[in-house]
Amino acid sequence: MNEVLRQEKKYFINAESSARLCGLLERVMLHDPHNGSQGYTIRSLYFDTPDEKDYNDKISGLELRRKIRLRIYSPDADFAMLEIKQKEGAYQKKRSLKIARADAKELIKGNYSVLLEYKDSFAAECFGLMNGLCYRPKVIVEYLRRAYIAKENRIRITIDSQITGTEANCDLFSQRLPLYPALDKFNSVLEVKYNGFLLSYIKQFVSSVDCSEISVSKYCLARNAALGL
Repeated sequence: MNEVLRQEKKYFINAESSARLCGLLERVMLHDPHNGSQGYTIRSLYFDTPDEKDYNDKISGLELRRKIRLRIYSPDADFAMLEIKQKEGAYQKKRSLKIARADAKELIKGNYSVLLEYKDSFAAECFGLMNGLCYRPKVIVEYLRRAYIAKENRIRITIDSQITGTEANCDLFSQRLPLYPALDKFNSVLEVKYNGFLLSYIKQFVSSVDCSEISVSKYCLARNAALGL
């Protein structure tokens, strides 16, 4: 199990400001090795309870809340990351466990007992939560990410664009999904993630472009789009 605890700031940013910010960041930060020329694709399947507790907790702005998801980077992947992301005051805690493709498919079917085959206590915790609270697959979210890294304070800046979703097909490994837009294609979600404090030059770069700080979840964006909100 891998655990990350950090602060996160999120912003809506338009295409022009995104391009300008990328130009600034490329001068002083490292590219994520997965970036390629345009970024890399992320696909996540979010689970929720029958009464949509996690969605409603986020919409209500509760200080203590969580999201449970499976994440892959290609439909051909032979593994998935099972993750719980928890909001705890000013911090976000993300814990993740690498599981086999076959086991991820069982989770999608609602068979959480495969987690008991993993010795990690995080797997047992996920089993207890998902089985006890009747979590079920809710929505898939897919988007393109560009990421930049600074070694100081483990700072990571990501820009997520082309955010789409679907509730019609929860097969995370499907080669073809009926995806709908979850955010206007001319806008992106900028995330600034750091431990301790944010370096001043990165603050200056972010404040120099046109972006609006928000509390946003890509799960909620996709769910709201499905609901027509």
